[in-house]
Amino acid sequence: MLSIDHIYIDGAFVVPHGTERFDLFNPATEERIGSVRLADADDARVAIAAAKRAFETFSRTTVEERIALLQRMHDAVVAREDELFEAVRIEYGAPVSRGSWMTKHASSVFLDAIATLRDYAFERRMGTATVVMQPVGVTGLITPWNSNAGFICGKLATAIAAGCTAVIKPSEMSALQTKIVTEALHAAGAPAGVFNIVTGRGDVVGAAIVASPDVAKVSFTGSTAVGKGIVRAGADTMKRVTLELGGKSPSIVLDDADFAATVPLAVAAGFNNSGQACIAGSRILVPRSRLAEFEALAKAAVEAVVSGDPADQATTVGPMVSAKQWERVQGFIRKGMDEGARLLAGGEGRPDGYTRGWLVRPTLFTGVTNDMTIAREEIFGPVLSIIAYDDEEDAIAIANDTPYGLQAYIHSTDEARALRVASRIDAGRVLINTLSHEPKAPFGGFKQSGQGREYGVLGLEAYLEPKAILGA
Repeated sequence: MLSIDHIYIDGAFVVPHGTERFDLFNPATEERIGSVRLADADDARVAIAAAKRAFETFSRTTVEERIALLQRMHDAVVAREDELFEAVRIEYGAPVSRGSWMTKHASSVFLDAIATLRDYAFERRMGTATVVMQPVGVTGLITPWNSNAGFICGKLATAIAAGCTAVIKPSEMSALQTKIVTEALHAAGAPAGVFNIVTGRGDVVGAAIVASPDVAKVSFTGSTAVGKGIVRAGADTMKRVTLELGGKSPSIVLDDADFAATVPLAVAAGFNNSGQACIAGSRILVPRSRLAEFEALAKAAVEAVVSGDPADQATTVGPMVSAKQWERVQGFIRKGMDEGARLLAGGEGRPDGYTRGWLVRPTLFTGVTNDMTIAREEIFGPVLSIIAYDDEEDAIAIANDTPYGLQAYIHSTDEARALRVASRIDAGRVLINTLSHEPKAPFGGFKQSGQGREYGVLGLEAYLEPKAILGA
């Protein structure tokens, strides 16, 4: 039975001051696999103090020194790739294909940060002034359970590239991943205090980080409700805040789309990360004139999706992360039926052949209107809604009729038309006939999907403050 009893502060593994234990489960079997001892607010304060001390020196390091550290961190995470892959599968339930991507992403983000850092001008002339971009200070980095290792590494890589120090509050539900990543990062030989990793509850450790006057910036990925609380709590100390929050992404299928190519992309976008993704394309907007054709193809595609054992190569949808999340998704499926949506595939309960594991039947609704609960709220599971529209203007109106604006997908054989529609969609990223990721491009949301951006130059600048120097 796994017992995780240490956090990482000031360059050392230490026993937390906190004594609460949190149980860890394998979501594919529902078996308890161990527990983690949680840090408390006192631990957070000690970690913040360590990061504050380290900032005095680390903020003055050269670009070359920071690149060298980022490279060592990349190499160290790669060296633990096999163990991290197993942790992602056992602790989170990621299918083999998704787990492989998640594991490689956790190391590649350091190379992405290096590429951005090499070309970035920290000093430039603007008129008669010299403008210097300087690190913002100690950063609080709060990561979610749906891609814990990747978010730890991605946020930390950017902070280090900027010359900031960090206190990281990872999800307590992902403690095994955190342990492996922390050990790898320790092996990279960063100066003590440059990064500190304190596993604890959001309302305890996270709250202490947000309230601290010694933390200059918070980067949070998670729910919109918690993000709003961070903004309110951080206002007293004028925190710089980057938030990547919820989404209800539309997949807009234009009437000229090639359905043979579009249907697999639309289903994959919706079931990305077993549906436990803020970018999931859970609303599929289909022209009414071609609705029946799309429904038939989408029904067949969803019914072919395998929800099952994460270790099985055929599985593309793994279990929900917890019993609570499984019940939440089941509730949305019932709500969809109660509100009059028509079930095309899936439904309540586990897939055939399974009596244990927090597995959800891949589910597809049609006859959905944009005012239904399943079209308004983020489900965070493999549940898709087909919404019919009358014309292009109607499609754009429906796509934008949401409090969210993180990502959108457009499917069309006419590139100029797709670009025209993309220009009118309120979302931080719009993908046309693709599911690709570009680490040089900013990522973040409009409206209640967040504020600020991550990745690339704009992501780096979120950790920097511009200082104008005149007269020299």
